[in-house]
Amino acid sequence: MNYYSMQVITRQEKRFMQLAENAIAQFEKEQGVEITGKLLWPRRSLKIRKRGKTTQEQAPIFPGYLFWQAESLEPEVYWLLKRNSGFIRFLKSNYDIEPLTGASKELLVHFLNYGEVVGTSTVTFGTGDRIVVLSGPMKGLEGNIRKVNKRKGRAKIELMLYEQSFLIDFAFDGIKKAEGKEHE
Repeated sequence: MNYYSMQVITRQEKRFMQLAENAIAQFEKEQGVEITGKLLWPRRSLKIRKRGKTTQEQAPIFPGYLFWQAESLEPEVYWLLKRNSGFIRFLKSNYDIEPLTGASKELLVHFLNYGEVVGTSTVTFGTGDRIVVLSGPMKGLEGNIRKVNKRKGRAKIELMLYEQSFLIDFAFDGIKKAEGKEHE
């Protein structure tokens, strides 16, 4: 399965998805054909504390990016997606559209294995306050953790997509380890 990345206006991903899904459904109805593929918007669940109240909110893992999952990007799909308000470009470019490969594809598939909305990770802190991820979406990304905020229960992780890096906050639940026990 291939994943094609497209850039859309940041914070308008949900609106773009609704427009695109409506356009695809209308095209299928009018033409009597079925479009194979799925539009994906990977998100993360965060605990946000405002004025003493904690709420669960969802934020995109890759702000401003959506992904088309299909064997190939058909010309009809290309035009259906491109015509929607909020579309910026396909990656690498509109003239050189390539599916994700290598580390970028592995990273996307890693998060999609936890569902389109990833939850919190379970962590513990080893010797020297070294973070050890026991389970969840941060598992396997320990080397990319750049900053940990224990009070907020968040870790900043450096992610790379098409040779471009950015920092994203992920939520975690900390477990206090029992005295004298080590997790490896």
